[in-house]
Amino acid sequence: MAMAKTLLIVNGPNLNMLGRREPSIYGSETYDDLQMFCRSEAQKRGYLVEIFQSNSEGEIITRLNRAMTGNYVGVIINPAAYTHYSYAIYDALLMLSVPKIEVHLTNIYNRESFRINSVTAPACDRQISGRGFNGYAEAMDLITMFLEERERGR
Repeated sequence: MAMAKTLLIVNGPNLNMLGRREPSIYGSETYDDLQMFCRSEAQKRGYLVEIFQSNSEGEIITRLNRAMTGNYVGVIINPAAYTHYSYAIYDALLMLSVPKIEVHLTNIYNRESFRINSVTAPACDRQISGRGFNGYAEAMDLITMFLEERERGR
């Protein structure tokens, strides 16, 4: 029996408030909607998905550290505001050997000037910004591509 391929999705601060948080920027869909979307898209691609959200930087780092001992094939992370200053999350991402994709619902490059710089993106294989929920599906496709490339390279 083949082992299930599991993705870890880590979401940062305030994403739990989707649908209520600045709907003119983030839309009316809720965090529950995002989780259902991610589970559905993962299933279409043959993945299981574990979704984690925290408003605490330390909890996010601890979850990424625990991922080192898990059987994950990839990590999708939306560090939210931590994107712009968390070198600790950057360091935790660097330790992971699986493909990592940073995702942002909005286009961080068309927002406030402090949002333009991502200190966490260099620890990831790619960044997707401004594609809404679809960014998570695109991240899954990129992880699939990276895994296939690794397999061919063996």
